[in-house]
Amino acid sequence: MPLSLTCGTLCLPRLAEDNRKNLLELPSSKFRIQATLFSKARQMGSERLLSSSSTSASGYLSYSRRKGKWNASTNNTENSEANIVKEDVRKSVDLDAVRADPSRLHTMTVQELRTMMRSVGIMAKGNKQDLVSSLKSFFDNDEDGQDPLVDKQLVEKTNMFSKRKREACGSLGGSPLNSDTTPQVSGSRRTKKGQQQNVEATKKSANLEENRVIETYMVLDVNSSKAKEKALSRTPEGGASTGFVGSARTASEPWAVLAHKKPQHGWIPYNPQTMRLPPLPDGTKSFKLMSWNVNGLRALLKLEVCSALELAQKENFDVLCLQETKLQEKDVEKIKETLLEGYDHSFWTCSVAKLGYSGTAIISRVKPLSVRYGLGILDHDSEGRLVTVEFEKFYLLSAYVPNSGDGLKRLSYRIEKWDPSLSNYMKELQKSKPVILTGDLNCAHQEIDIHDPAGNRRSAGFTAEERESFGVNFLSNGFVDTFRHQHPGVVGYTYWGYRHGARATNKGWRLDYFLVSQCIADEVHDSYICPEITGSDHCPIGLVLKI
Repeated sequence: MPLSLTCGTLCLPRLAEDNRKNLLELPSSKFRIQATLFSKARQMGSERLLSSSSTSASGYLSYSRRKGKWNASTNNTENSEANIVKEDVRKSVDLDAVRADPSRLHTMTVQELRTMMRSVGIMAKGNKQDLVSSLKSFFDNDEDGQDPLVDKQLVEKTNMFSKRKREACGSLGGSPLNSDTTPQVSGSRRTKKGQQQNVEATKKSANLEENRVIETYMVLDVNSSKAKEKALSRTPEGGASTGFVGSARTASEPWAVLAHKKPQHGWIPYNPQTMRLPPLPDGTKSFKLMSWNVNGLRALLKLEVCSALELAQKENFDVLCLQETKLQEKDVEKIKETLLEGYDHSFWTCSVAKLGYSGTAIISRVKPLSVRYGLGILDHDSEGRLVTVEFEKFYLLSAYVPNSGDGLKRLSYRIEKWDPSLSNYMKELQKSKPVILTGDLNCAHQEIDIHDPAGNRRSAGFTAEERESFGVNFLSNGFVDTFRHQHPGVVGYTYWGYRHGARATNKGWRLDYFLVSQCIADEVHDSYICPEITGSDHCPIGLVLKI
C-alpha cells in the first residue's frame, strides 16, 4: 500500500490488518528520510522543487519488502501540491496595492518582499534595501509598458546543459525548458564507498547561472507553449535595461545591477545604453578620446573575437590611450603593423627595469605637435608608465600609476614620490595649455567607486593614504574627475578582479579616469564607461571634448 504525502505531513490511509503489520515492520530510518525530504520541499515553498512541468505531479512513496527500501514515484493529479503552493504565494501578495503605493515596500518584511519578487519572476537575493530597489525598478518599468526581459542567450545556454546537470535540475523540479519532464524525487542513497548523497548535495551541484535561468523562466507559465515562444523571441533592442536584481537580462548586462555593499540613498547603477549622451550635431568640432588598461596587449590581440577591433568599430575614436601593454621594445614595431588604417601615429614606452611589465601607449589618427616619455625623473621612468602628446588645444597624458602592491610595499613610494611628481609635471604643462590625464590611476577615490568599501580599507587602491593623495595632488590642484562630475550619484566600475567571477556579479572598482583642467571641464560633452567591452580585467572609458 503506497504512502501518500500532502503538505509535508504523512497521511496514512486506512489499511488492512496485514498491511498495517507490514508497515510497522518498515525500517524507521528509511521512513524518516523520505518523510523529511518531502516535508522540507513543502516548507521551502519552492516552485522549482514542486513544479516545472506541464503535467502536475504529487509524490508517493512505496516500500518494497523484497528490496528492503522505499521507492519514490509520481502520480498525475489535477490538484497537485505545486499548484496549491503557487496559488498561495500569489494570493499572499497584493501587487496592485503596492504598485499604487510603492512606499509600502519599506514596511514589508524581508520574507514578504522575497515572496513578492518570486511572484513576479525576480530573483529574491540581497538585503532589504536591494529587494526594495529591485521591486521599485520593476514597477517603474511595468508602468512604462516594459516587461522584464528573458535573455535569449541565457535560455540557449540552458539548452546546452550537460546530461548530468539536466538531471540535477530535474531533481530540483524538472528542466525549465522541457515541459514534458515530470519531477522525480529521489531519496538518500548510499554508494559503494558508503558516502551519503541526498537532495541537498544535488541542489548544490547545479551552478548559479542555471538556477537564475530556471527561476526567471518559471515566472512565465511553462505549461504554455505561447509563453515559451514569447520568452525565447525576446531580445534586447537597444532600450534601457530593467536594471533590477534577478532580471535574466542582468546576466548579460551585470553592470545594470547596483552592486554595492553600502549603497547610499539615490545611487543608481551606470547603464551606458541610457546614460551616454547622444552624438554632437554635425559640424560641431570635437575630439573623442578613449583609454583602456588592456592587461597585456599581445594576449588581447590573440583573442578569437578581437575586443580592440570591436572598440574601434563601435567608437570611431580619434585617440586611444593604452596602459599595461606589457610589451618589450622589440615587440613594438610588430604591433604597429597590426594597427587599423588611419591610425598612423603611435607612441610607445616600455619597462626596462622589468621586462614584459607595465608599459603605456598613445595611438592617434591626428598627428600631435610633440611627444614626451616619462616624467623626466630617472627614478620614475624605468617602468614605462607615462606618455604625453601635445595637440593644438591641450596636452594628453596616458598614465599607469604604480600599484601599492601586496602588503602595501610600494605605498610610500606611491604617495610620497610618484603622485607629487606627476602632479607637479601636470601643473607645469598647464601653464601653457589645458591638460587631460587619463589611464589606470589605481585609486578608487570615494566609497561609491568600490563595491565593498568596508572590506577594502587596507587594500591597495583604496587606502586612506592613496585616496587622500588623489584628492590633494590632483583634484585640489585644479583637475576635474569628469565621470563623477557628470554622474555624481552613479555607481560605475572599470575594473573587476578575475577571482570569484567579479565581473559577472559587478563587484568592481572604478580605477580608470579622465581628469581635465578646470578651464575645459565645461567643454566635456560626455564622459562614459564601456563595460560591455571585454578582453581585460579593465574596460575602456571614453571622453568627448568639444574644441
